[in-house]
Amino acid sequence: MANRCHKGVDRLWTGNLSDVPRTIWKGALSFGLVNIPVGLYPATSDKSIHFNQFEEGTSDRIRYKKVNERTGDEVSQDRIVRGFDLGGGEYVIMSDEELESAEPKKSRQIEISDFVESADIDPVYFRSSYYLAPEGAGADKAYALLRQAMAEAGRIGIATLVMRNKEYLVAIRPEDEALALHTMYFDDEVRSPTRDLDLPEADEVSDRELSMAQLLIESMESDWDPGRYHDTHREKVEALIEEKRQGHEIVIQEPEAPAKVVDLMEALNASIAAAARSGDTKSTGGKRAPAAKKGTARRRAPAKKAKAAKKPAAKSTAAKSTGRRKAS
Repeated sequence: MANRCHKGVDRLWTGNLSDVPRTIWKGALSFGLVNIPVGLYPATSDKSIHFNQFEEGTSDRIRYKKVNERTGDEVSQDRIVRGFDLGGGEYVIMSDEELESAEPKKSRQIEISDFVESADIDPVYFRSSYYLAPEGAGADKAYALLRQAMAEAGRIGIATLVMRNKEYLVAIRPEDEALALHTMYFDDEVRSPTRDLDLPEADEVSDRELSMAQLLIESMESDWDPGRYHDTHREKVEALIEEKRQGHEIVIQEPEAPAKVVDLMEALNASIAAAARSGDTKSTGGKRAPAAKKGTARRRAPAKKAKAAKKPAAKSTAAKSTGRRKAS
């Protein structure tokens, strides 16, 4: 508790209170008979640059209206109902009251039902990331105990969470200092690539091509450091905005056409040569991280001695679309 107070004072003096995440849900996390009051906080922040729309040559904002497709008349919100498309122009119209009858029972409890091996969950199941923090007197010790016990066991808790009238499957994962919560897709929401996509057969690749590709991968090996990667598009847009704010003219450059790959082996050889030339000049100011020694496989730490699992790769929500669309 004292540490959290000190952090709050530090933010006050540095003027960073606006950056403090706000709770989006409060309740309790439980396993067995242990009940821990917690708050749910966003684990990420959206750094995308957002623009408003204007009519060209004016300072007039563009607004959107909901209109009747047939008449073109604007429709007020209280006159709008939802319909499920059955196909062929046929819809099942549902009222808000009818949909409310199917909503999950409101609950302020995240009850862990299972503890599973962290390596057993495919990252494709993860949606969004949050942090759980203890709330109220007496929660700190139980929270710290659960986080440390899960980290030592190398396990992730599986539970359900009801938030904003929707039920989520969630995974609770121990980090170095906190418990992270990830909302997940249900199994029937994850597509099967072998069923839905036209994929190549393994025998389409020759042994020589495979050997060259493995050599290229080995030449590019390094340790994961998220600080090495930046949203270069956002940085360029911010620079353009600043240039234009200062009244400078923006010079439009034509994009370079990507080089065409004519031969796979030629491309592999050229890539290996390029990787060898730039092997010690990576963007981290110096040294390239050492590659794994030949003949040694990278293994996960034994479950009983595993430290807090690293955060799974960020999953783009847009890229993981389930193909289901909400009825408009």
